[in-house]
Amino acid sequence: MIKTLLWDIDGTLLNFEKSEKYAIKKCFEIFSVGECTDEMVARYSLINRKYWEMLERGEITKPQVLRMRFEEFFITERIAFDRVDDFNREYQVRLGDKVFFSDNALETVTSLKGKVRQYAVTNGTAVAQSRKLTRSGLIKIFDDVFISDEIGYEKPTVEFFDAVQRKTGPFKRDEVMIIGDSLTSDMQGGNNADIICCWYNPLNLENKNKLKIDYEIKDIGEIPNILKN
Repeated sequence: MIKTLLWDIDGTLLNFEKSEKYAIKKCFEIFSVGECTDEMVARYSLINRKYWEMLERGEITKPQVLRMRFEEFFITERIAFDRVDDFNREYQVRLGDKVFFSDNALETVTSLKGKVRQYAVTNGTAVAQSRKLTRSGLIKIFDDVFISDEIGYEKPTVEFFDAVQRKTGPFKRDEVMIIGDSLTSDMQGGNNADIICCWYNPLNLENKNKLKIDYEIKDIGEIPNILKN
């Protein structure tokens, strides 16, 4: 019986693309950089994802991710802008300005409160994630929150999940399930921790990594049925 859920935040419970689009356009406005089109946001999103995946593979550090993604973006867009660190700090704040839930996400975690233990497990920065969790109300629903910035390790490392277990108690294979959209972070992390893995895959992506996936869902609202079964 599954008794504990480890929820990814960005891309799973919350729609990160919408927050990302709002935040970067807001920062362009704040720093008077000019217009940021939807096409520019799409190009930034690809650059950002590339650097986060490098972090997940242990190739670079998080401070490098936060700086290098914007350095490459401004170079790609041929924008002369040297206040990258200031831009990034403001961007972290603006990511938490507005919250956009995935379909049936809030309803699902709310309905499960008190029935199973629920924890947030996220690689986002402490500034951005704390604001999102507070503004969304999720902080009052979860039993605890684990942010990589505060733990000192990132998903999918074993060290991240070891840190979680030190507060939640040891994981039992059939009692703990991680739910997330990222193969390289969430599902790889679940494999590393040897727990049940539920892949939130609304876009029908391919499991190119050939990771062990116990459940695959397209809607967060499917989780209660998994727990019943």
